[in-house]
Amino acid sequence: MTHQLTGRNAIVTGATGGMGRAITRQLVSVGANVTASDLSDEGADELVASCAEGPGAINFQPANVSQADEVAALVAAATTSFGNLHCAVNAAAIEFETVPLAQCTDEDFDRMMAVNTRGVFLSMKHEILSMLEAGTGGSIVNIASTNSFRPQHNQPAYTASKHAVLGLTRSAAIDYAKTGIRVNAICPGAIDTPMLRKAMERRGRDVEDVAGRLSYFGRFGDAHEIAEAALWLCSDASSFTTGHALAVDGGMLAG
Repeated sequence: MTHQLTGRNAIVTGATGGMGRAITRQLVSVGANVTASDLSDEGADELVASCAEGPGAINFQPANVSQADEVAALVAAATTSFGNLHCAVNAAAIEFETVPLAQCTDEDFDRMMAVNTRGVFLSMKHEILSMLEAGTGGSIVNIASTNSFRPQHNQPAYTASKHAVLGLTRSAAIDYAKTGIRVNAICPGAIDTPMLRKAMERRGRDVEDVAGRLSYFGRFGDAHEIAEAALWLCSDASSFTTGHALAVDGGMLAG
């Protein structure tokens, strides 16, 4: 299903990563004007070039989502470039753990929460303020995880951060529903991205074993499948949906 977003203005954080990149390209392909962002501009030129065929436009604005001033500047840049903000996908995240909670350092916990939780909080805050100022509503999509419901071994801080993303999503959804701002989350399962590949490499895991254990389809999901879910949540096709956690996980949470 294709959801036209012609003339809609969007922000995507984590835009040069696997899922963020796919979401950015998909939004541009259906006519949205996207301000794409990541921690640095590494990979930005390739991302922008890959969107050249789409009817929508794209700009790139680097930002550290854990820093309030940089997030505020990102949202300001988006509205300066394209006008009122209609939708946003907050996909910036990190994952690097290989030890259980008692071995998790204070520094690693703080780093994980700074990006995955504070980053989503700050992004939502400034996106919502922009949407409220425009007065035309909007849609915000946060990328959570199946870890928001079912933790994997040796991922205490990541699991905590993704539980928090759902709490932020649901709280904002009920607070801003009457303003026409919808807030939802996508909970990806084992999606074939550089982040997942690096995680398996750190743990010495076999690709086929991981795919078979974390998906009833026996395969990894594709980032494009997350992008399709994000398009639906950004579009008017999901106009009665808010506060929802949409699992795109090959049935993992059903088992």
